[in-house]
Amino acid sequence: MYTKYMFQKYHHVQIAIPPLGEPAARRFYCDTLGFTEIPKPDALAGRGGLWLRSGAVELHLGVEQEFTPARKAHPALQVADLTDFLATLPQKDQGPERHCDIPGLERVFLFDPFGNRIEIVAPRA
Repeated sequence: MYTKYMFQKYHHVQIAIPPLGEPAARRFYCDTLGFTEIPKPDALAGRGGLWLRSGAVELHLGVEQEFTPARKAHPALQVADLTDFLATLPQKDQGPERHCDIPGLERVFLFDPFGNRIEIVAPRA
């Protein structure tokens, strides 16, 4: 067991997407959620996928040939106000899934175009 160092923060979280999923990923993560695409290093650019940033949060979307959506494992992205955030989402037939709040947080789950689960949390006032 390593005990000499403590982790300081997440550097990034990687989410798998299927081959040729970049256009749908851009529409969801950039156009809907507001992430900005950032350049991938030249050594990794040929693998496909996207790197994204919003504030201090960085997501890497990596192409997985044998893709299976992450229905349980997920990143949880914190926003200042959940009601305000939800008001920015386009109206869809199936909106975010509300789940029971946990102490100090209210939360919803979204699913990206590939079925990956994304949790959005906000501090409870």
